[in-house]
Amino acid sequence: MEHIFNFPLMASLLAIFFAQFVKVPIQYLATRKIDWSLLTSTGGMPSSHSAAVTALSTGVAFEAGIHSALFSISAVFAIITMFDATGVLRQAGEQAIVLNQLVGDFHKFLDEAKGWQNKPEQVKRKELKELLGHKPIEVFFGGITGILVAFFLHYLVA
Repeated sequence: MEHIFNFPLMASLLAIFFAQFVKVPIQYLATRKIDWSLLTSTGGMPSSHSAAVTALSTGVAFEAGIHSALFSISAVFAIITMFDATGVLRQAGEQAIVLNQLVGDFHKFLDEAKGWQNKPEQVKRKELKELLGHKPIEVFFGGITGILVAFFLHYLVA
């Protein structure tokens, strides 16, 4: 059974599922609305990307040690992923907000100018996804989540 169980992989997958699941109650506490779509969406608190890569690195540290080349690779991978979550993806999300506003304004103009042929709004346009990246605090707590999940799983199976 030892050869079948891949601890870093299991820790990482568990961290993803846990981080995605916990977004629903966190969002409920903040808004008093249940949004089940958060289970499969990107963005939000905590970052499941950060949870996954930190759980992976923590799992590799348990398996191979912190002085191993494999841990170095996973740690750099985690850093790059978390940096991109707060940088590139966050900026793409902010640009999507502006583009969606421009599209909305354009559609409003067409509505007022031509009546837009009375089509439903869903047919007229498809919005860009705005919740792509993460705020630094979301990445931080995603990272903490991943580390804690890996420690919990390690002590559960050890």
